[in-house]
Amino acid sequence: MLFLLAIGMPLAFASGLLAVAVMAMKFGVGMLFSHFGMGPLNILAQRIYGVLTNYALISVPLFIFMALMLERSGIAKDMYSSLNMWLSRTRGGIAIVTSIMAIVMAAMSGIIGGEVVLLGLIALPQMLRLGYNQSLAIGTICASGTLGTMIPPSIVLIMYGLVTETSIHSLFKAAFFPGFMLGGFYIIYIIIRTRLNPSLAPLPELDEKQLVGIEKTKCFVTLLGWMLAVWGAGRLAHGAAIEIQNAFGGLRPEEYLPYSMQEHLISLGALLIGWLGTRLAFGQAIIAETWRMSKGLVAPFIIVGVVLGSIYGGITGITEAAGMGSIIVLIIVAVRKELNFNLIRQAASQTFVSTGSILSITMGATALAGAYTMAGGPTYIANLIIGADMPTYGVLLIMMVIFLFLGAFMDWVGIVLLVMPVFLPIIVELPRAELGLLGPMVDHASLVPIWFGVVFTVAMQVAFLSPPFGPAAFFLKSVAPPHITLPDIFKGFIPFIGIQVLVLLLVLFFPELTMVFL
Repeated sequence: MLFLLAIGMPLAFASGLLAVAVMAMKFGVGMLFSHFGMGPLNILAQRIYGVLTNYALISVPLFIFMALMLERSGIAKDMYSSLNMWLSRTRGGIAIVTSIMAIVMAAMSGIIGGEVVLLGLIALPQMLRLGYNQSLAIGTICASGTLGTMIPPSIVLIMYGLVTETSIHSLFKAAFFPGFMLGGFYIIYIIIRTRLNPSLAPLPELDEKQLVGIEKTKCFVTLLGWMLAVWGAGRLAHGAAIEIQNAFGGLRPEEYLPYSMQEHLISLGALLIGWLGTRLAFGQAIIAETWRMSKGLVAPFIIVGVVLGSIYGGITGITEAAGMGSIIVLIIVAVRKELNFNLIRQAASQTFVSTGSILSITMGATALAGAYTMAGGPTYIANLIIGADMPTYGVLLIMMVIFLFLGAFMDWVGIVLLVMPVFLPIIVELPRAELGLLGPMVDHASLVPIWFGVVFTVAMQVAFLSPPFGPAAFFLKSVAPPHITLPDIFKGFIPFIGIQVLVLLLVLFFPELTMVFL
């Protein structure tokens, strides 16, 4: 595989060629082609057909389309401007804004490359202009821009769920806390490092239009009031949706869990206190200034609310949420008067290219994984590892090293399709009582693949920054100023790779971090 990739053969063709070679070595060339439509090749074809006709796979192009529409419209730029207004007087504020923006964008679409490019176009010039340390700026953009691998709705988790037949909904719930924890660690690192060395992130000159002190505090309280009001309104709408679904016979008895009258009153109280309370307390001037500073956040949070709210609220599945998100993005872009044929054509064209790449790799890697399975490879490897009588975490650490090594040379799609059919049967057979330093937190067999999926996505986070072929470096290089070289970019990664490895070890040794919302 490494030889074929080294001579320039695309991964899809390399894995497909190896699949045929493995089948020929196992069954002979005559067995492969003597009975057309039958035999081992037919089994591979059925395996590929089963993966490509999985309903959840439709969400992949929909999420890619969402990300491309966000990238090409002004939604992301307005979000950056609003966050910058709130944090511009904070030491390292632009870097913090970049991380927060990356977290929100990851929660909107789950795409990686587009986020790094977009942040490189918007945030990098701003940080360099203000005199930010170049390595800090580069590391913040690339590390934060790859959070889409973990934070739902992650394409990586969707593909992992399809390949391993694991609940994607459960994977999203399991990855929620570790993903935001990783993003939070980036922000904490930026805050601590810029406090210890203020020269890394000079404060910009004070703009006369910017509020400071008590006035800005009032605006922040007003914003919190609005968020409380939105939470109350969302709870009321969710309760109404449950009643409507039940009225039309859309829910089974065990699914019908209506809100109590007390819960309705709490939601209504939050709505009234949050909206009317701030208007009466601070007056129209503060309301207007809060809106000016926050209006760029409205569209992103609507998109996040629709996509994640519909998934976690149990209203729709993954695919339907992706479709709803795409429609909401189109509506918002149209309301902003940015929608035109050229915008849709560019986004759709790039969606076809990206989806075609993923599907071609999926077909080749699925064929290779199927051939390897029929040849008895997974059973052989499992017996080899189990027969070596290695401790549980010795096996896991070896797997992590393999993930990180492959991640430096291969795309994540190929890794999940090629490696998971080998590794997951071994993981499932490991003694669950030995998983976790604080005790057997993974106490049910069905939770093991979910936990391991989150571990895998954290490992892919590290892979996106790992030299020599860390994809994030090349994404940023494509839009960075000429004086920033690839060695400069990889140098900026070093502290953030350390943070990623720390989170990888935390999730590996403390599986309970993935069980917070399960």
